[in-house]
Amino acid sequence: MMGVQAVAARLFYDFCLDDHVPADHQLRGIDQHLDLERIRAALKPFYSSTGRPSIDPELMIRMLLVGYCIGIRSERHLCEEVHLNLAYRWFCRLGLDGKVPDHSTFSKNRHGRFRDSDILRHLFENIVERCLAEGLVSAEGFAVEPSMNSPQAIDEANTPG
Repeated sequence: MMGVQAVAARLFYDFCLDDHVPADHQLRGIDQHLDLERIRAALKPFYSSTGRPSIDPELMIRMLLVGYCIGIRSERHLCEEVHLNLAYRWFCRLGLDGKVPDHSTFSKNRHGRFRDSDILRHLFENIVERCLAEGLVSAEGFAVEPSMNSPQAIDEANTPG
């Protein structure tokens, strides 16, 4: 007789995201050495005191780290993967019900808010240096595609051959 999986309606679930991320997952190792406590103070001058709240800068940096460490080059793809992957959600502190930013909002924050400052680059370089020093990531086979919105990328795309 063929079995049929019955889906019981439950009001509450006992689910711990931490239990579903393997102990040897790369992002666990990175998370142990990641210190983003000072990030809000360093980025405060780039935010207005009025208007709607923006993307949490810690979430943005954690998502960028996922993208760079896992090799996800597209911001659209990164947002989709963080939405779907339990380990990425855990690393980004989103839990099961946290909202992943829309890719266009993510991109506007990343490229717009910090365009005139090197602060995000300095923070990111510091994090990557610490990860490299701890042996958590390597630069082998690593490439980053420039944004197609940048003048350099447009020039490169229009250059023959």
